[in-house]
Amino acid sequence: MTPTLTRRQALAGAGSLTLAGTFPAPAIAQNAPIKLGGLTTLEGPFATGGQDAYRCVQMELERINHTAGGRRIEFIRESSNARADVALARARKLVEQDGVDIVLGPLSGAEGIALKDYSATLTGKTIVNGSSAAADTTLRNPSKNFFRFSTDGTQWMAGVGNYVRKTLNIPEVCVVAGDYAFPYAQVFGFSLEYCRAGGKATYLWSPLGTTDYASQIAQIPKSAGALVVVHGGTDGLAFMTQYAQAGGSLPIIGGSIMADQTMMSARGPHRKLMTGMVSGGPIADVNDDPNWNEFVARYRKRWANEGGFQSPSIHGVNYTTNLQGILGALEEVRGDLSGDQQAFQAALAKRRFKNPMGAEVSLDHNRQAVSDIFLTKIEEREGKPVTVAFARAAQINQTLGVPEAQFLALGAPSRNNTGCIVAG
Repeated sequence: MTPTLTRRQALAGAGSLTLAGTFPAPAIAQNAPIKLGGLTTLEGPFATGGQDAYRCVQMELERINHTAGGRRIEFIRESSNARADVALARARKLVEQDGVDIVLGPLSGAEGIALKDYSATLTGKTIVNGSSAAADTTLRNPSKNFFRFSTDGTQWMAGVGNYVRKTLNIPEVCVVAGDYAFPYAQVFGFSLEYCRAGGKATYLWSPLGTTDYASQIAQIPKSAGALVVVHGGTDGLAFMTQYAQAGGSLPIIGGSIMADQTMMSARGPHRKLMTGMVSGGPIADVNDDPNWNEFVARYRKRWANEGGFQSPSIHGVNYTTNLQGILGALEEVRGDLSGDQQAFQAALAKRRFKNPMGAEVSLDHNRQAVSDIFLTKIEEREGKPVTVAFARAAQINQTLGVPEAQFLALGAPSRNNTGCIVAG
């Protein structure tokens, strides 16, 4: 069994972590640490992903030797449980009690929307996303104080709908998904392509934290040629375990979190069904890129005996990508956060770099990432399931190439707005 961190263990550790800069810091700030607040889910259904997020952040902060732009970084950790109200309360604690300058987080979709709204009330503070991927965190009513260098859930499904309908030639699917912001974005991205390509879809929704999926499994139409599963964490594991136990045999198309090490590292009857599963997202375990291979090697060396997965999780990679945005901007402004952080935020907005997957990252006018998306398939290699990238969609924007006004006119993703629009 893979060992896990407790909330106490994950919140403990380096209180002062810092990134060696090439320029001297401004004299007025030279001796003052930059306070970076970390917020991820160490409780609830995504706790294993949150633990891995902090593993990767800690590894990167250790690697750059405790300074950014010539100033020491003090890293203050907090935990949520994937609920928006809890995430908001702990972000407020970081900002208003701990006095952090920058917040890195959160992990889950509804949490991200809550923190985006909170950031809009702040002056002289910046929130940079962790791994939350709801579309409306940045697409609608964006905040000038909120930046996301990781792609969103809609972007993660780019190419999957067309692949299922056109290449796999599956005319009808059943979508089973969590009833909250992140799955809405994923379902929307899948359905927009799949239905326009002539596919038919049935949708079954369940609240976050559901443990009994028997009634939902019984509702899967017999006419469906595949099952699109957009769950994650313990929800994804519970659904797939119960579907396998019920004798389910449909081919599985996975939401991005379904194809993550937080899911595949768990043992059980679901593993047999997941072999061959097609998915899409910002990472793949097997990716022929030197940036990725170097990152995985460092991750394994650092965490092999301390609860790490066989390769970093989607949450770990997304937190690292967003941390890269922060650290590079701090270097550019030589650690200067004066003037309500205006120069720092301007540097964030202009950042362009390669993330751990070797994908080019830049921000659009809403401070949202434009980057590469990978189509993946789960294979068994050396007795372990891994995701293997078989296609790469370059520089996917938040509206999937559709003009923004036209995309916004489609409405916000929801359980009643799945993106399943049949081409006219």
